[in-house]
Amino acid sequence: MIHPANLSAVETWNNTVTRRQFFRRNAMGLGTAALASLLGQGRSLGDDLPPGAFFPGKAKRAIYISLIGAPSQLDLFDYKPDLKAAFKKDLKDFLATQGERLTGMTAGQGSFPVAPSVFKFSQHGQAGTWFSETLPWTAKMADDICLIRSMKTDAINHEPANQLMYTGSMISGKPSIGSWLSWGLGSSNQDLPTFVVLHATHSNPGSNVQAISARLWGAGFLPGKHAGVSLRAKGDPVLFLKDAPGISRELRRNMLDGLSALNQSTYELVGDPEIQTRTQQYEMAFRMQASVPDLTDLSKETDATFDLYGADSKNRGTFANSALMARRLVERGVRFVQIFHRGWDQHGNLPNDIAQQCKDVDQACYALVQDLKQRGMLDDTLVVFGGEFGRTVYSQGELTETTYGRDHHPRCFSLWTAGGGIKPGLTYGETDEMGYNIVKDPVHVHDFHATLLHQLGIHHDRLGFKYQGLDQRLTGVEPAKVVKDILA
Repeated sequence: MIHPANLSAVETWNNTVTRRQFFRRNAMGLGTAALASLLGQGRSLGDDLPPGAFFPGKAKRAIYISLIGAPSQLDLFDYKPDLKAAFKKDLKDFLATQGERLTGMTAGQGSFPVAPSVFKFSQHGQAGTWFSETLPWTAKMADDICLIRSMKTDAINHEPANQLMYTGSMISGKPSIGSWLSWGLGSSNQDLPTFVVLHATHSNPGSNVQAISARLWGAGFLPGKHAGVSLRAKGDPVLFLKDAPGISRELRRNMLDGLSALNQSTYELVGDPEIQTRTQQYEMAFRMQASVPDLTDLSKETDATFDLYGADSKNRGTFANSALMARRLVERGVRFVQIFHRGWDQHGNLPNDIAQQCKDVDQACYALVQDLKQRGMLDDTLVVFGGEFGRTVYSQGELTETTYGRDHHPRCFSLWTAGGGIKPGLTYGETDEMGYNIVKDPVHVHDFHATLLHQLGIHHDRLGFKYQGLDQRLTGVEPAKVVKDILA
C-alpha cells in the first residue's frame, strides 16, 4: 500500500476526489440498498446504468449454443429441392452479376458447380417445417422452436464473423453478448458467475476445427467482472478450485479479508474501479469453491434425465453433458450460458462431417428444450442455436454425387431459437430457389441482437456505455430493429 507521505505530485492529483469518484465512494448508504432491489443483485451505482434502458422482459436468462465454423443451412434447414436438377451447373456467370465476395479458398476455381444436398428432407410439426434427416431429434420439436432462415451478416471470414455474432462488431475489444447482459441485468446468484462459458468437445476427429479466442466471451471495455467464466471440460472445472494442502477455509477467509482491506486502501487513494473488480473476483472465487462442486455433481440427476440427454451426458466435456450443465446453471440463477461447439467448418467431405457433428448436438438440444419445458422454465429461458454465417450453394473443390464441400456465405444462413417469449412452430424468412439471396424478411445480426435484448427486458438503443467518447452499444450505431413477427 502507498503511504500518503510518499505520494508524488501526480499521485496527489490522482488522489483528488473527482465528481465520479465522489458518487462511487458515497454510494454506500440506504439509497444504494433501496436501488439494489431495482437494479438486481450484484448491481451498484458505480456501474452507471443508462436510464430508461430496462423493462419487464419475457425472458430472465438465455442459453446460446454457438456452432463454430458455420453449419451449412442448405444441408440442415433450408430445403431446396430444385437444386437436384441443377447438379453441377456452373454458377460462374451468375456470381459475376452478384458482386459476390469470394474467399481465397474458392476465388481461383475455374468453375462453381451447384451442389445439391445429399440429405433427405421431410416436414414436421403442425406448420410442416422442413428438416434434414441429420436432425431427427430437432425435427421432433418443430412446434417448440422458431426457425429463422433469413439471417445475414457482414463478414465472410470466421474471426470477424464470430466477433460480429458474439460481440456485435468485427473490431476487437468489444464486450460480448453475455457481458452486456451481466452488466445490464446483474446476478441472481451470488455464488456463481453471471455469465458462464462451456466448451463442448466434438466426436469427429476429421473435422476442421476453427480456433476461437476469449474475445468472444470477454468484457471488452466493461468492468472485468462481467467477462464470461469458462468451466473446463477436463480436470477441475475451475483451476485452483481446491485450497492448497494445509490451508483451511477459515485461513483462506482471513487471507481474503486482509487482501480486501489492502485493496480498499489503494482504491481510496486512486479511485480505480478495477481494484474493486479484482476484490469481487477474489470473493466470487471463494464462493465458487463451494458452489461449483455442487453444480458439477450429477449424482442426483435421475436415470430418466440421462436417458433424455443421451448416454454421453454422463461424460464431462461432451455436448450432451454441456447441455445438461447449461440447464443446471440457469436453474441456479446464471443469466447467460454459452456453449461453444467447434468442428462445423466443412470445406470438404461435408456430408460425412456434418452428419457426425449433428449426432453430437441433435438429441441433447431436443433434451434441453424439453427439460426446460417440463420444469416450467422454457417460457422465461431463451435458447439459441446457430453459427456465424452460411455456406455456398456451389461446391468448393471436387463435387461428386456423394461428397462436396461448401465455402463461406454471408448473405443468408439459418438459426433457431426457442422459449423466452419467442413464437413457437414458426418458420421465418425465405431465400431464393438456390439458397443464395434472401427474398423475404431479412434479419441482420444486429436485428437478432436487438430482439434477444428485447426479450430479456432491454431497449437495445438505450443500453449504452461511454467509451472513448462514444455511446457504445451491442447493436452498433447503424439502425437495428426488433423482429416483432417472431415474438409470441
